[in-house]
Amino acid sequence: MATTLTARPSSPAPAPRSTRPHRFGSPLRKSQRVAGYLFVLPTFALFVGFVLWPIVYTAYLSLTAWGGFGAPRFVGFENYRRMLGDPVARRAMIVTLVYTAVTTVVLTFLGLFIAVLVNSVWKHVGVVVRTILFIPGIVSFVVSGVLWKLIYDPNIGTLNQILGGIGLDSLQHPWLADQKTVLPAIIVVSIWGGLGFNMLIFFAGIQGIDPSLYEAAEVDGANKSQQFWNVTVPSLRVVTGLVVSLGLLNGFKAFDIIFVMTGGGPNHGSEVLGTYLYSLAFGSTSGSIPQLGYASAFSVVTMVLCTIAVIVQLWLTRRADR
Repeated sequence: MATTLTARPSSPAPAPRSTRPHRFGSPLRKSQRVAGYLFVLPTFALFVGFVLWPIVYTAYLSLTAWGGFGAPRFVGFENYRRMLGDPVARRAMIVTLVYTAVTTVVLTFLGLFIAVLVNSVWKHVGVVVRTILFIPGIVSFVVSGVLWKLIYDPNIGTLNQILGGIGLDSLQHPWLADQKTVLPAIIVVSIWGGLGFNMLIFFAGIQGIDPSLYEAAEVDGANKSQQFWNVTVPSLRVVTGLVVSLGLLNGFKAFDIIFVMTGGGPNHGSEVLGTYLYSLAFGSTSGSIPQLGYASAFSVVTMVLCTIAVIVQLWLTRRADR
């Protein structure tokens, strides 16, 4: 007797799970996304209210003629054209670029050099050296400016007193009252205040270099100088890009130390974009009439320069990662 086999209806095969990557990473439930947005919302609101909106409004004011009272009068790019013909503005731009270039270059090379010395030569006193160099970095630039203004004082200043005490009376000078010496004097203070911070950044970067690279270079017969140029410097490209970017940013937006020490004088000898912007906005020029529209144009220029500094940092970092 034949047995008839009844085929069971097969259950449909489960649909294959999509292996396509989610647009924003791992998929999240709607409640999780809403919770994430709610957590970000306060920070985003503060960013819009205190960063984005002031930037947009300043850009708008730079296209107006406004003294702080009444409605701003739209003048287009007149403030920028005026800036090109303003001798004080040109002087401020030149001083800003010179100040930025010198402080960035010196702080970068000197910070790297001292970091290498602390790491390899001054190992036994490295903590002491790092502490001594970093102390000026934690002091406010306003305080540093006041102290160094007293040091540079032509009558009671420590610098002239020391020069007179060691028989170098001919070198005594009104350092902050002479157009030829005021900017170098301020640059010295800026380097004194920023050297410790840059040194620590480079020192931390050196600690992250693989020691086997130095061992391999030593086996190949490389001396200390060759190890520095062929191992240390290439390994610190990302760190160097960061230090250069910070130097450019600090230089382009310099204000406090120069304002405290000289206010931009003498005769605009130390005038930078920040100090000239302040004098325009708060009416210490042009018969005490605020020029907020014209001052806003300088703010926009400063912002553009700082944006360029950030782009340089990103470019250097991208090149270092290749």
